[in-house]
Amino acid sequence: MAVQPVPAPLLDAGFPHLKSRVIERTGHFYYQDKDDLLWERVRKRLRATGLSDSSAYLNLLDDPISGPAEWGKLETEITIGETFFFRYAEQFTALRETILPEIIERKAATRRLRIWSAGCSTGAEPYSLAVLVNELLGESLGAWRVSILGTDINDSFLKAARQARFGKWALRSMPDEQRERYFVSAGKEQWEVRPEFRSVVRFERHNLLSLLEGTSPLEMTDFDLILCRNVLIYFHPDTVTRIVGALHDRLADEGWMLLGHAEPNPTFSSMMQALNLPGTAAYRRGSGEAPLPAPAAVQTKVSLQNWTPLLPGPKPDEPAGRQASLRRAKVSPKAPASPAPRDASDSVGEIRMRANAGDFTAAADLCQRALVQQPLSSVLHFYHGLILRGLDRPEEAEKSFLKSLYLDKNFVMAHYHLGLLLLADGRLDSGRRSLTNAIQVAAAMLDDSLIEEGDGLTAKELRDLVRIHLEATTPSKRKA
Repeated sequence: MAVQPVPAPLLDAGFPHLKSRVIERTGHFYYQDKDDLLWERVRKRLRATGLSDSSAYLNLLDDPISGPAEWGKLETEITIGETFFFRYAEQFTALRETILPEIIERKAATRRLRIWSAGCSTGAEPYSLAVLVNELLGESLGAWRVSILGTDINDSFLKAARQARFGKWALRSMPDEQRERYFVSAGKEQWEVRPEFRSVVRFERHNLLSLLEGTSPLEMTDFDLILCRNVLIYFHPDTVTRIVGALHDRLADEGWMLLGHAEPNPTFSSMMQALNLPGTAAYRRGSGEAPLPAPAAVQTKVSLQNWTPLLPGPKPDEPAGRQASLRRAKVSPKAPASPAPRDASDSVGEIRMRANAGDFTAAADLCQRALVQQPLSSVLHFYHGLILRGLDRPEEAEKSFLKSLYLDKNFVMAHYHLGLLLLADGRLDSGRRSLTNAIQVAAAMLDDSLIEEGDGLTAKELRDLVRIHLEATTPSKRKA
């Protein structure tokens, strides 16, 4: 059955005004050049409310009685909730070995710890922090006043977060032994966070723009640690700077801040002390003169070294073949010719769907079958490598990345993920070479060019990210 084409958004005369209102209210500048994506979200609400067009829908949003509830439903549609436990292992290693031990040591007299997870989605991040704090404090946890606040603009995310139930996809980076330690089975491949971790976490609705408007609750201040990861990418750059400044003001003296891996900006260094920790960048309020503890300063019973993200975080709300289609515009001059890539795009969409459902074995099988038909698809070899790494088959993953690069030597993300795999295997020189290859290819691109299969990363963001890894693995840096 043929799929009917989606009407062009601008055929609806009221859509531009609706879009501007959405961006103004949520700050999601992300939708400025994504009319088709926003239109799909709006159409869902048009169907649900029985309204004919954007103008009628705006009237509903402006209704003093029904409007607030409908705004909440629309915000639920347009916000993106990709999250999983211990996402970005490098940052959680920094939290475990440096940031939280420093805070705990410094706050030993008051025994109070306040953490804010801004843009917490369905709660994996604040619960991950609760697990880590519990493990670090151990038996002394009861003597501490620990408060972990998770906030989001999406009411449905917050409802799910309070239920504290998660499926296989959210727990995909966690070995079975840790899953049994931190969760209880809730049936139907669902797991519920244990009460001892839930007890220190609370969730509230909060719009980051309220920090700029002066309407944010006054009690949201004096935090020892703020995480605002993969939230700022949806705001206008000018708004980002103002939000980070406002978050800085909500930190306690010598408090810490972690942003998403692609979000650091040189401007932030003028507000806070920027620290390069292994694999990540962190920020700190105040002079930052207090010495950092050695990794063993606080003993921890948990090992996070195997908790690494699997797929590179493809946006679940993005059309399945969009980023693959970007690759179709680029042909490596020295690479062997490849077949028509449209089928590869379709295959990748189904592979992602399987992976998003947590069925990595099926996703790997789909890759293999697709590669039988399209053995010269660098994209399929790339995704096969990612999934094999997720299945803890690093040798096979390495071969898949190398095949992808043989077919397209300018495939930036294949260089990047091969480099991370080699670094994780202890082959630092080889890993650094692969990362250097990634940065060299990205150096030939305009700063705001999207990296193919890069989860929305621009060339500049990729270069900045790779530099963090290179600095962290430089011998002089490692000894420092």
